Amino acid sequence: MTLDECFELGFIVKPHALKGQMTAQLDVDNAATYDKLKTVYLALATAPTKLTAYQVERVNPQVGQRVLLKLRGIERIEEAEPLRGAKLWLPLSELPELQEHQFYFHDVIGFQVIDEKEGALGVVENFYELPQQDVLAMRYKGQEVLLPVVDELVSHADMEAKQLFVNMPEGLLDIYLNPGAHKNPNAD
Repeated sequence: MTLDECFELGFIVKPHALKGQMTAQLDVDNAATYDKLKTVYLALATAPTKLTAYQVERVNPQVGQRVLLKLRGIERIEEAEPLRGAKLWLPLSELPELQEHQFYFHDVIGFQVIDEKEGALGVVENFYELPQQDVLAMRYKGQEVLLPVVDELVSHADMEAKQLFVNMPEGLLDIYLNPGAHKNPNAD
């Protein structure tokens, strides 16, 4: 299994208690969706591109996206401690099904961005996960333009046509094309 065949599920925060359980933070909308996991792949900080398969004994959802995770073969805190910070990965085939017009970020890289007013703008190059929110990165007239990924701005994807429909905020493209023209007159 390679990283290209997987998606990042989350990471191990720390050992929990003495019998090999670990606290894990999942990067998902609903951690309970993954309470029946059979296998998970770990990438240690010392070897971030090498995946090691572990059989899952238990996943107990906690508060928010946290879970208690018990892996087969990890029976003591001393065995769990080296896994602190390890990233958790699953095969892309295990991604939950989406509703119509929803999409996973990796599925729309390379899609044409279509604005409801301006028409075709550019191509989706990447997505960045920032602390405040996720943003879409596209190339527009030679400039990278970032657009917050929120329902009001990113409408839907047409998977067959390879198009992502957006509602670009008024003036956002101008800020990227003419950055000096939009200085705050109150700023020092």
